[in-house]
Amino acid sequence: MEKDPGGDTGGTGTPLLELKSLRVFYGAIEALKGIDLTVGEGEIVALLGGNGAGKTTTLRTVSGMLQPREGQVCLRGERIDGIKSHELVQFGIGHVPEGRRVFATMSVRENLEMGAYRFKSVDSADLDRVFTLFPRLAERRSQYAGTLSGGEQQMLAIGRALMGRPELLLLDEPSMGLAPLIVQQIFEIIHEINQQGTTVLLVEQNATQALGLANRGYVLETGSVAMSGDAQDLLADPRIRAAYLGEGAA
Repeated sequence: MEKDPGGDTGGTGTPLLELKSLRVFYGAIEALKGIDLTVGEGEIVALLGGNGAGKTTTLRTVSGMLQPREGQVCLRGERIDGIKSHELVQFGIGHVPEGRRVFATMSVRENLEMGAYRFKSVDSADLDRVFTLFPRLAERRSQYAGTLSGGEQQMLAIGRALMGRPELLLLDEPSMGLAPLIVQQIFEIIHEINQQGTTVLLVEQNATQALGLANRGYVLETGSVAMSGDAQDLLADPRIRAAYLGEGAA
């Protein structure tokens, strides 16, 4: 799986997504402590960290589910913090939340059609794209989503987000609870989605898979950016290998 060099990495030009000094609270608890992060157009950027590090909070803030107390969320240089979550779909942001959250009593096709609600009608070309990426969904298009396997539900959650034609796709723990073979398939599809032109911000516990796929990465610790850099440099860093790959620190 060859990686494209990706887009802006924080040097020249305007990133597709930029977080500036972002502070987010749950009540009195500060979950994000002034983080700075960029995602260049065409990149896959991995966001790593332990439980409670702030990864999911970051995605929820980008997608408008949470509002920052301080700082900015900018898309193509324009501030989008303060815009409601359902309205941000119109800005080209798709969010696949942790836990998939498919509509269990609706069919596969109905779930996909829900993902296209920003448009006046469902475009058959969008359905065809999803069914080409996920042939298993095509086979089960009339089946209730709640009867699908975990891997199939993850495919459906990603496919539903793609129906909104996002420029930026936020993925929260897409490998969680899945068998290794299914995880490999999911990551190959994420790579294909990126090759088709969709920028990806990926939250993932599986550091090897995430950094093997990504152009760059950030490591969060208790709401702050502890490390950032080229994905391969991070993967080779002994601190990352000790923390996430079970290897002794060199």
